[in-house]
Amino acid sequence: MNQTKTLMLLAAMTALLLWVGQGLAGQAGLVIALAIAGLLNLGSYWFSDKVVLRMYGAREVDEREAAALHTLVSDLAVRGNLPRPRVYLIPEDAPNAFATGRNPQHAAVAVTVGLLRSLDRKELAGVVAHELAHIRNRDTLIMTVTATIAGALSMLANTAMWGMMLGGRSSDEEHGSSPLGGLIGVMLAPILAVMIQMAISRSREFQADENGARITGDPLSLAAALRKIEAISRDTPLQAGSPATAHLFILNPFAGGGLMRLFSTHPSTEARIQRLQALQRHGGLILAR
Repeated sequence: MNQTKTLMLLAAMTALLLWVGQGLAGQAGLVIALAIAGLLNLGSYWFSDKVVLRMYGAREVDEREAAALHTLVSDLAVRGNLPRPRVYLIPEDAPNAFATGRNPQHAAVAVTVGLLRSLDRKELAGVVAHELAHIRNRDTLIMTVTATIAGALSMLANTAMWGMMLGGRSSDEEHGSSPLGGLIGVMLAPILAVMIQMAISRSREFQADENGARITGDPLSLAAALRKIEAISRDTPLQAGSPATAHLFILNPFAGGGLMRLFSTHPSTEARIQRLQALQRHGGLILAR
């Protein structure tokens, strides 16, 4: 279900890009914007693991330093039919974790010191399995594609906006359409793109919850971990980092409320817990290989 939703959202974002690009900048402008955004995000995709791990001061640990964590990651990787990822510790008291890397063969799982202190072994397994599910689902690639499309839309909109400010004629005017309509399109398109981008991110979180629970066979431990992480994070926020990396974490460490939930990278914790509880009730926890 979440895979289908992701595909539908990607199709909607692509259609928005084609519509706006053709209307505002023509085919040549669309290709240029998409190429620039693609190159920028390709670099991000290729080197993001090094950048984000350095941003959070993550340090790779070997089996001598973190034997229990390494054993847990290795066991779950085998159950998930994945290569064993590198293991990193983040010197943060806030409990959280993320996975990064361009593919399963070049992946890393990073957990905070606070996460290891806060969770029992079953809860920690639920979190690690969730991150392994992101690796298995190649969510880094999916989010890079969405970032590329959103970036291209933003470039097109900015170009059109400057063109209007400097007195250039938009394609709307050339075809007899309302300049006001063009202006509204320029303003709304990037906002719609970001909303779709965040909706895809939320869908990937639901998918990783489900696939992670199938790896462990224990949805309720992941549900308990999510509840505990959210409760502790209110009093112990993450000290480092940037909201641009929020989608990587198992729980958004920079979350806001109200209208900002439309732009949230994660579903509400309660919605995630309810889905995990439903998964437990309906069984079917054998991982499809």
